[in-house]
Amino acid sequence: MAPRTTRPVGTPTRGTTNPNRLRRMDRWIAAVHGSALRRADAPPVAVDLGYGAAPWTAVELLDRLRRDADPRARVVGVEIDPARVAAALPYVRDGLSFAHGGFEVPVDGPVSLIRAANVLRQYDEDQVRAVWERLCGRLAGPDGLLVEGTCDEVGRRHVWVALGPEGPRTVTFATRLGSLDRPSDLAERLPKALIHRNVPGEAVHDFLRDFDRAWAAAAPYASLGARQRWIVTASALSARWPLSDGPGRWRQGELTVRWDALAPRGWRGAGA
Repeated sequence: MAPRTTRPVGTPTRGTTNPNRLRRMDRWIAAVHGSALRRADAPPVAVDLGYGAAPWTAVELLDRLRRDADPRARVVGVEIDPARVAAALPYVRDGLSFAHGGFEVPVDGPVSLIRAANVLRQYDEDQVRAVWERLCGRLAGPDGLLVEGTCDEVGRRHVWVALGPEGPRTVTFATRLGSLDRPSDLAERLPKALIHRNVPGEAVHDFLRDFDRAWAAAAPYASLGARQRWIVTASALSARWPLSDGPGRWRQGELTVRWDALAPRGWRGAGA
């Protein structure tokens, strides 16, 4: 059974939400981790943690998981604001439910996926590891997945960390390529664990510097389109940084690098 507390753990978010805001994250989850969801003996349970003032993201997550990953998937939207839970109840349907709660994740049993988008930005950096540990402890291992990150209001720019029960694994940068001037534009969407580390001497700062340089060097490919320029940029970047994806995902405007290469100073070699 899920741990129970007298009151939810955490504080309410601003609640900003828009339809399709998390589409890039959802598509990545289904494409990269869909096979892990399908391996589960029981129907996989996904939690949309802190879905906000309207339940669009939970509804969309269920639709995308059932269509692109596992038709057995179930989604539970969890919100710390009881008024938001009440407002979401008309959207309850087969496979979709809503619960009042926070980081304790009030769902019976381990869960296959927790998606926490735009939740930790309001917290202090030194609180992130404890939240990660708590959420990772609710995952069904070893295939359980926590995706925690940030995006803009319309879903054009995202950066997220993927974690397993053992801790952080990768960092993914995803964008609508036609809206991008240079890769470091994504810095403002870095998750809380990284956003204050974009300074000289930190790995994420070095990575974004190299990302911009590779993008500038690939400028001659811009005549073939932003997608081709991104692919050439990623290929060049892979010579210096441990990327964990390839052209199939690069074509989607994504790039994923191992967490240990970007981890803040003092975090390297540690889990969540």
